[in-house]
Amino acid sequence: MANLLYRIGRSAAMRPLVVILAWILALAVAGGSFVAFGGTLTDSFSIPGLETERVTDQLSEEIPGLDGGSARAVFHTEDGTELTTEQREGISEALAAAEDVSAVSGVVDPFITQAQLAEQRAQLDAAPQQIADARAEIEAGQAQLDAGQEQLDAARAELEAGQAQLDAAIAQAREAGMYEAAQAEFDAQQAQLDAGLAQLEEQQSEISTQQEQIDAGLAELTAQEAQLALGTQLADAAAGIRSVSEDGTTALGLIQFDTPVYGVVQTDKEAVIEAISTAVPEGVSVDFSADLASDVSGILGVGEVVGVALAFVVLMVMMRAIWPAVQPILTSVLGVGVGVATALAFSGTVEMSSVTPVLGVMLALAVGIDYSLFIVNRHRQQVKRGMDVHESVGLANGTSGNAVVFAGTTVMVALLALNVTGVPFLGIMGTVAAFCVAVAVLTAVTLTPALLGLMGTRVLGAKARASIGAPEHAEAPVAAMRTGRAVLAFLAASAALLVIALPAMSMRLGLPDGTQEPQDSTQYIAYTTIGSAFGEGVNGTLLVTAALPEVVTEDGVIATQAAIATALMEHEDVTAVAPAGVSDDRDFFAFQVIPAEGPSSESTAALVHDLRALSPLDASGTAARDDASLSEVEIGVAGEASGNIDVSEKLDSVLPLYLAIVVGLSIIILVIVFRSLIVPLIATLGFVLSLFAAFGAVTAVFQWGWLSDLFGVHDPGPILSFLPILLTGILFGLAMDYQLFLTTGMREAYVHGMNARESVVAGLRHGRAVVTAAAIIMISVFGGFVFSHIAMIRPMGFGLAMGVLFDAFVVRMVIVPSLMHLVGDKAWWLPGWLDRILPNVDVEGAALERAHPVPHASA
Repeated sequence: MANLLYRIGRSAAMRPLVVILAWILALAVAGGSFVAFGGTLTDSFSIPGLETERVTDQLSEEIPGLDGGSARAVFHTEDGTELTTEQREGISEALAAAEDVSAVSGVVDPFITQAQLAEQRAQLDAAPQQIADARAEIEAGQAQLDAGQEQLDAARAELEAGQAQLDAAIAQAREAGMYEAAQAEFDAQQAQLDAGLAQLEEQQSEISTQQEQIDAGLAELTAQEAQLALGTQLADAAAGIRSVSEDGTTALGLIQFDTPVYGVVQTDKEAVIEAISTAVPEGVSVDFSADLASDVSGILGVGEVVGVALAFVVLMVMMRAIWPAVQPILTSVLGVGVGVATALAFSGTVEMSSVTPVLGVMLALAVGIDYSLFIVNRHRQQVKRGMDVHESVGLANGTSGNAVVFAGTTVMVALLALNVTGVPFLGIMGTVAAFCVAVAVLTAVTLTPALLGLMGTRVLGAKARASIGAPEHAEAPVAAMRTGRAVLAFLAASAALLVIALPAMSMRLGLPDGTQEPQDSTQYIAYTTIGSAFGEGVNGTLLVTAALPEVVTEDGVIATQAAIATALMEHEDVTAVAPAGVSDDRDFFAFQVIPAEGPSSESTAALVHDLRALSPLDASGTAARDDASLSEVEIGVAGEASGNIDVSEKLDSVLPLYLAIVVGLSIIILVIVFRSLIVPLIATLGFVLSLFAAFGAVTAVFQWGWLSDLFGVHDPGPILSFLPILLTGILFGLAMDYQLFLTTGMREAYVHGMNARESVVAGLRHGRAVVTAAAIIMISVFGGFVFSHIAMIRPMGFGLAMGVLFDAFVVRMVIVPSLMHLVGDKAWWLPGWLDRILPNVDVEGAALERAHPVPHASA
């Protein structure tokens, strides 16, 4: 590899224009591919197989229409007064204007919704009195009916007495033989009695009919009372859900889409915002939820540009010449353009997170500058000693360039290993970042030699050019550090990192919500306005499903909803529950559940687990039911807040596995490179220490809120859920870079006869300047992303900057040299059998350097 890179570097230096034009052409092709084939980036971080996804799929199958996306538009008066009638009408018209956008399936007018809720509540409140009046009327009718029945019974008794008298008179007349003479009179009396009895029967029939009507009315009233109790129960459970604030200053409109919001293209989102914003009435402001207003169209912001500017300042201080200071930045920027544009060209076929290209820019920019710097620094040292420019470029490319290829490969392997986590979006992020690093390596070993060939001796400043080959450029003798100093440095540095790492013990993972956005952004204002006007939990609404073991009759739907809603409301962290839908066969119900706090709170995370733990739910005792059993109801929880919680917990669970893979990989690679068992162990333990210190720093600032004003953290909260895994992979690669460039110098000195302790100082002196500059450049570039306009990038930039700071300046320059000094010759011990089977990896190109010796200035 070293000889190949030597030939590439020398050829590029001798034909620089060919190489430069080739890279410009590559940039044009990459840009054209992006324009032709690029797709839409997504803000979704879904993971297949999670409980939220299972419930969402089930919901989509059982109740079509509830799986579509929705976004919020928050209207509020600018002076804090109640919305006027004209303003309400204007807001309704503004929302209706959004329906002209093809992606919008409908809007929900907050005032119509609130009016319907108020009307339902008024009807429920009025119903008990109406039922009471109806019952009183029925009871009065029952009293009249009872009185009529008494009169009827008295008349019937009188008729029966008359009949008895007539029968007795007839009997006496028969005995006296006078019946025939009085028969006509007897018949007339009997006819009169029969007529009276018939009239009584008719009246009795009327009374019976009226009694049946009264009984039916009482039964209907009883049923109405039961339905009223259930309706009141549901209304009470949903009382906390409003679309217009109680003070009338804020209204919450809903824009509905056929697809999830993250699948809506940015142009349609912008069209919705434009349509509503331009139609808002005077005196009213409108803000939009993060799922609608978030945009990452600007990959680089002011902070990132400042970071690159700081990198240029560092290069100018180190190089003391304009051209070699500009060259690494130009090389890196071109590599970033090729890598990111090429990756984005695949965004039309591969679902790619909006953070993915930004991560590629961040990494490729930082490592691109550093890798080019390593080659330029080696070339400058060789030219100072009098080496021919083209020969020096080739040798620098074959030695430091070889180390760059190895270091870059290590970073790529760590990033590609993200695919073993089983998290698709994380695997894609790692793959894209690895590709961007690969392009950075290619530009470093091809474009850097070409530009160095164009520069010639101008790679040195005027003063350095005047002293090429002078004795001052010869290497000075070294002396080993004092053992006491090594012990003290090791203890102090280790203790400091352990203290910084302590906050990591309380790290809590989550995905960003509106509070992480800039305070003047529409997303932040919308989020906080909803929280203050409607309750924090509205920002973290959950969708709870209930699968019943049996089909419910049509009359039993409300009773079932009330029973389940009551069971859900028994949880102290639930503030409101409202029915959201019922399947056609009435064995699957959906509910909207409002938690007490926002989506990133610990209580909401606990609530999701508690609700899932209710399954199978026994709600049979909460309502009188005869048509179906509620003792085996399967509860499911979905919604954006639930999905974020599931993703965070999944990523948290795979972190130990990924860390074990990276640590094991670290040990294997370093054993092969340095042919030692102790050096890899020291290097890996140092990496773990710096990694957890970076975790601790991120937790202290972004979760605890320490130094929040300095870093613009206005609302501390959970740490970005995929940040620990990304930090692990990226910092591992960078840590191995610094370990490589420092420790190879130590090994070379030791192999060439210097004792173990002196070789530590020699290697440290050999690589300290360039590693210091490289680390400062990385910290500057990553630090620029701390103030990014993209919320998810800020903690990532901060964590990487702190990780590089701790690893480069504390671990690699203090802890590792101190431990290697204390271990002495044992640092380079390797069992004979292992030495024989390991491949011989000449990372620094020592064999190439022997074939192309660097001139040494005479003393």
